[in-house]
Amino acid sequence: MSTPQISVGVVGARGHVGVELLRLLHAHPTFRIAFASSRELVGKSLSAFDRVLGDTARFESLDSEAVAARGADVVVLALPNGKAAPYVAAIDATKPETVILDLSADYRFDDGWHYGLPELQSGEGTAPATRISNPGCYATAMQLSIAPMRDALAGPVQCFGVSGYSGAGTTPSDKNDPAKLRDNLMPYALIDHVHEREVTRHLGHAVEFLPHVAAHFRGITLTVNLHLSKPTTHSEVIERYRAFYADAPLIAVQDDAPWVSAIANRNGAILGGFALDAAGTRLVVVCVLDNLLKGAATQALQNLNLAFGRPQLEGIAP
Repeated sequence: MSTPQISVGVVGARGHVGVELLRLLHAHPTFRIAFASSRELVGKSLSAFDRVLGDTARFESLDSEAVAARGADVVVLALPNGKAAPYVAAIDATKPETVILDLSADYRFDDGWHYGLPELQSGEGTAPATRISNPGCYATAMQLSIAPMRDALAGPVQCFGVSGYSGAGTTPSDKNDPAKLRDNLMPYALIDHVHEREVTRHLGHAVEFLPHVAAHFRGITLTVNLHLSKPTTHSEVIERYRAFYADAPLIAVQDDAPWVSAIANRNGAILGGFALDAAGTRLVVVCVLDNLLKGAATQALQNLNLAFGRPQLEGIAP
């Protein structure tokens, strides 16, 4: 017996993450693309933007009411922060059983929404959700880095992050201008970044986040400084991380500090480095992930698989 197809509409499909998600959905054995909405690309074939997506489907320009009227099984909102609410309200009024996955920060602090970071939750199929907030890219890297040591921490955790400029979106700015970024490292939002608040809320432990943008296109390097409540050894730390992620095929744990070039265009994350001071009470961990994939589109697909009782990695290559 064949598996029924699940229809998925993507709103804000022009952005870097939207395109990555369309590519993943196109190759998925269960999900099918019902529509892709983008005001800037209306009428253009999806294949004109990414040849993998085929020649038949075309971008549309759909407002919130039109999106709700399509009656898709899933609507993914790949919109800038502050733009999701009208679509959620229209779907709630028209077909509330539709699964909505929001890629922005709009619902990451809302207890009525499921915050979907699968590796830090209890497993496949345990809490199907119809309102899913996808974690931020940096927030994902921070939580993956900190969670295995959560019960051993003393004081706030410091996180120094460097992202490729795709993380700044497609609207032109200093943060995604390759000419301005060349030979530069641009610090920004050094206090009270939304991901700092997001991680502090969801881990229940204070973090201090220092984000930067670099001249490469994709990928995050995060260096995390953890103060520990009691001395530990390098072997104990490595074993703790490997045990914590033993059932998480997208998370690799290695001895050496990983390079961001090793994770570009890959669906997972790599943790490594694991440097301890002489007292064994200060640990530094490095995490790399692709901000467009595990930091956004891949994680969205994991969450959608779980919402429909599918294997968590269906359509996702480890």
